[in-house]
Amino acid sequence: MPRFKTLDEWLHWQETLHPVRIDLGLERIRRVAARMGLLSPGHAIITVAGTNGKGSSVALLESILQAAGYRVGAYTSPHLLRYNERIRINGAAVTDEMLCATFQEIDRQRNGITLSYFEFATLAALKILTVNAPDIGLLEVGLGGRLDAVNIIDPDIALVTAIGIDHVEWLGKDRDAIGREKAGIFRRGRPAVCSDPAPPPTLAETAETLGAQWYCLQRHFQFGVDGTSWHWSGAGQRYESLPFPALAGAHQLENAAGILMVLALLQERFPVTQSAIARGLERVTLAGRCQRIPGDMEVILDVAHNPDGAVRLAEVLSKETPAGQTHLILGMLDDKDAGGFTTALDPVVDRWYLAGLEVERGLPAGELRQRIAEPGTPGRVHCYPDAGTAFRQARLAATAGDRIVVCGSFYTVAAVIGCDV
Repeated sequence: MPRFKTLDEWLHWQETLHPVRIDLGLERIRRVAARMGLLSPGHAIITVAGTNGKGSSVALLESILQAAGYRVGAYTSPHLLRYNERIRINGAAVTDEMLCATFQEIDRQRNGITLSYFEFATLAALKILTVNAPDIGLLEVGLGGRLDAVNIIDPDIALVTAIGIDHVEWLGKDRDAIGREKAGIFRRGRPAVCSDPAPPPTLAETAETLGAQWYCLQRHFQFGVDGTSWHWSGAGQRYESLPFPALAGAHQLENAAGILMVLALLQERFPVTQSAIARGLERVTLAGRCQRIPGDMEVILDVAHNPDGAVRLAEVLSKETPAGQTHLILGMLDDKDAGGFTTALDPVVDRWYLAGLEVERGLPAGELRQRIAEPGTPGRVHCYPDAGTAFRQARLAATAGDRIVVCGSFYTVAAVIGCDV
């Protein structure tokens, strides 16, 4: 008999199984994966690490490879609304039934080994990808790289996106230390691609030490903007007149440049035409990344949650100044740099609505207020018990021509989506 019947029951139990919520290390999950025959996938693997841009890069790869006719499996985290979003086959989230059956098999094979919530998810993703036999599997690192659960798999190509300061208690307090952890996904003799235009030196150093094949933006591949299109060159290839990615923000060109390098390195095994690249760039979607909901008062949803993400969001907002004011709903977790985050966004925000997050590590609005940079004008900051209440108050205060921005955490964006924006 299965231990549980519903997905919610399985997930609640997984949250309590292992004594430590975040327990970086590969020994436990590798032992279970070996029993399940998951350590040597029968398909190509691309592993993506980085501080910002991981989800966007996976979405871009997924969209272009599907446009080229390949069967693609993807594992990403965290989810926005439903756990099922984490595991996709050809863009479709897996079913509750498939997840429950896979969890049951993992439970049977773990033989008393306690697994964390994320380790269960990773094993489920690897098993589901194996069963569905994609041409290519895309694995997004959850935290760091070297000790993250997905690193039990040797990728055919490793991609590292923009490196910033985040998760300092686990990864280190500077970009060099964090870069070294991210570079843990590199493998000897295999390509290691970086789409950060100014990466910390530890990435290249680790690649050289490991004997990985190092490819870095602006050194080994380049891109440029030509008015209403852009071009890319690298690995002896060049693409002209490419459409801009359908994801908002100039930084998405860096992500797109990185994935084009990955595709160029895969070209012999998985040929992709420029027309497929163009279709994939135009069709890519990703909820919660500068996601726009039009109306008399435009709503922008973005899961940015660290200072570098805030800088990129501020760049997007500053390029499209609204006729009226910008109202920003902010909810954050306890381990985030709220001061740095709000400092980056303050020049483009007229009114702040601080929201409490009623989740583990969630900051109450009052404590968040104490941590943020002091806004210059009195009366600009208001506190609310939760993101839904903050959003409703912002809509009442806003008028036609204003815009409402929601950011700071996946939890903040998810709570506002639940208000039927």
